[in-house]
Amino acid sequence: MKNRCFWVTDSELYKNYHDDEWGVPVYDDETLFEFLILETFQAGLSWITILNKRENFRKAFDNFDYKKIAKYPESKYESLLQDAGIIRNKLKIRSAITNAQLFIEIQKEFGSFSKFIWSYVNNQPIINKFRSRDEVPATSKISDIISKDLKKRGFKFVGSTVMYAFMQAVGMVNDHTINCFKYIEE
Repeated sequence: MKNRCFWVTDSELYKNYHDDEWGVPVYDDETLFEFLILETFQAGLSWITILNKRENFRKAFDNFDYKKIAKYPESKYESLLQDAGIIRNKLKIRSAITNAQLFIEIQKEFGSFSKFIWSYVNNQPIINKFRSRDEVPATSKISDIISKDLKKRGFKFVGSTVMYAFMQAVGMVNDHTINCFKYIEE
């Protein structure tokens, strides 16, 4: 039996997410945008709720195609509000559209969202050495800075906690506890 991080339940979906995705560095803009959307919808909810609805989100949001999402007309927004397969929060749905537009602006400015976001960690994952759940933070100085920068640019639902969870998800920070089989000692 594999020893996993404290937050993993018996859910196969959760185990697979932990084993195959969480903490693995992501550099392509498409996947970074997917995680940005999922993390913003997760705000105030459990991650398993989002994982259970991930495929519904994928269908509802055109496979997380930020170029399409950025151009959603009001009719698409209204249809998303009626989609029981996703989180039907008016502000979060509106923010997905706004954030897609701003994501494209960052790409124009920096060449890619990846270059922009990874610059906060000098293009290198931060490998922490946490032993227990009590040591794993909900935010960091870097997530505070990213949050402030994104909010300044107009992004929504990108508080420091959301951004730290995003950093963990896309491998900017590796918070697998040292007793987890996925922990990598550098």
